[in-house]
Amino acid sequence: MLNCIDNSGATIVECVANLRMKRHGRIGDRIIVVVQKSRSIGDSGPGNASAAAGNKVRRGDIRHAIIVRTAKKVQRKDGMVVRFDDNACALIGKNGEPLGTRINGVVGAELRSKQQSKILSLASMHV
Repeated sequence: MLNCIDNSGATIVECVANLRMKRHGRIGDRIIVVVQKSRSIGDSGPGNASAAAGNKVRRGDIRHAIIVRTAKKVQRKDGMVVRFDDNACALIGKNGEPLGTRINGVVGAELRSKQQSKILSLASMHV
């Protein structure tokens, strides 16, 4: 289970496949997830169409995602060891563009070496 830290509508997702590797996922890896919990869309009556438009995903949707934080320790080339409190991801489309327009929270700087600079630019801070 991972937290989804973008504003696409999902809050908790479950990883079902790690693309390119058969071991545990690292920061910057592309994974396939299933949305387990999504934000409530409120009353989706005829007068409240903007609330439903804000959520791009629903519970049960299968999407691609990029891992942005892991609780596993990561050692960088300069010797620094980085560890986050939780596991988190950001949902992306099949073309690699993020689904959300904002990323809430800290992301790992390892995304720069994985050519995910769009996610870095949307994040408020990277470590």
